[in-house]
Amino acid sequence: MTRDSSSAQLRAPSRLSLPARAVRGAGLALSLLLAWGAVPPGALAAAPVQAPVVTGLPDFSDLIDKVGPAVVNIRTTERITRGQGVPGEEEMQEFLRRFFGGQIPRGGRGSRPGGQGGGVEEQVTRGVGSGFIISADGFVLTNAHVVEGADEVTVTLTDRREFKAKVLGADRRSDVALLKLSAGNLPYLRTGDSSKIRVGEWVVAIGSPFNLDNTVTAGIISAKSRDTGEYLPLIQSDVAVNPGNSGGPLINMRGEVIGINSQIATLSGAYNGISFAVPIDEVMRVAEQLKTTGKVTRGRLGVQISEVTRDVAESLGLGKARGAEVAMVEAGGPAEKAGIKVGDIILKFNSQAIDTTRDLPRLVGATKVGSRAIVTVWRRGSQLELPVTIVELQEEKSPTARPAPKKPAPGVAPNALGLVVSDITPAQRGELGVDSGVLVENVQGGAATAGIQPGDVISQVGNSPVGNAAQFNALVAKLDPKKPVALLVRREGVSQYVVVKPRQ
Repeated sequence: MTRDSSSAQLRAPSRLSLPARAVRGAGLALSLLLAWGAVPPGALAAAPVQAPVVTGLPDFSDLIDKVGPAVVNIRTTERITRGQGVPGEEEMQEFLRRFFGGQIPRGGRGSRPGGQGGGVEEQVTRGVGSGFIISADGFVLTNAHVVEGADEVTVTLTDRREFKAKVLGADRRSDVALLKLSAGNLPYLRTGDSSKIRVGEWVVAIGSPFNLDNTVTAGIISAKSRDTGEYLPLIQSDVAVNPGNSGGPLINMRGEVIGINSQIATLSGAYNGISFAVPIDEVMRVAEQLKTTGKVTRGRLGVQISEVTRDVAESLGLGKARGAEVAMVEAGGPAEKAGIKVGDIILKFNSQAIDTTRDLPRLVGATKVGSRAIVTVWRRGSQLELPVTIVELQEEKSPTARPAPKKPAPGVAPNALGLVVSDITPAQRGELGVDSGVLVENVQGGAATAGIQPGDVISQVGNSPVGNAAQFNALVAKLDPKKPVALLVRREGVSQYVVVKPRQ
């Protein structure tokens, strides 16, 4: 996924293929025929429904006249140092300027004036992006990556006025930054409701691709809540966006901003037909915190989660695939204090259903730090409600290294899952941070196919906990050979359910 993209949408007008009067007349005639018994009732259900037909494309000119003045060009500069006394440097710089034009940065990242090397500080252009004004008193929104690392930010309006902008704050997780201009009575954009967007809706993007100010492109929303691995689900569109569009608005047919253009899917570095925007609802929540405190505070539960597959859900008696599987619980964290355990399936957070794994971090992140929440988990065939106190999000800790497995005893045959396991010693339990389970010594058959490896720790078979190797093998011996079973497997500090089919 590549940063720098833009998207926009507008709804196209449509009309029915038949005049309304003709449709009403046809409906009356059909009603009479049905009343007389001339048309069998089943024939009505089989008749195709005439869909609306799009007869033209929208004209965006009035919309652009209205919203265009509030879209700005953003240039960033960085202070670097130019070394002195390097043989041939001036000749090389002159050569580059003649053939490529513009201001070519000279020298490397040497020391500041007065430091070793005697470098001379100068301003160089770092990048170009887009943004838009959200209030008459000069608050501007853009992407965090547009202003990241900049020493100076210059904002240019469509009437060519320029302002030095102050960066009030930037949030890398949402890729949102808030700027402030020392000006008043500025044109600004209204924000819409990104939760109400529809796939197929027309949108437009305005920005500065390749530093071409106030470039307008149009398209439709391709998908909503597209998961790209980022903290937020993004709006996907087919609006043409390119480097320089980043931070510009995605605007609907009512002239409302519904997102900030942030990323493109590309193999070449330029537009490839798909672009992504951060939903404006989340943008404004972030902007409010940046305006108040200069940073964004998010809640943290203290767990690492993974997806619940259909096979895992069926094996654990969940029915359909839903929720978030707890793969790791942070020692001393809020989840551990609340009694959440590895292998639990989190089904709800404060009564809100967790349909997919990406729902949980967004709900937790939006929760006020220090507040109390109720987490509903599925554990060994039943639901539990656990109160937890949310703390502030921080950097993740490094995973625990796994020990090397012992050599299996000669002549030990794998069980029906293709596994040879051994008891975990007290020293290994401390090293691994586990209270129980068995250590995998050898892997064959179905277990090998499922991805289990020597050195893994298995702590659960289906909904049954495992204490030692004898218990593990006894549980495996009772499995239905026609049904796959979910094993809770721990590797490098992270646990996950792995579905294995027994040998028949």
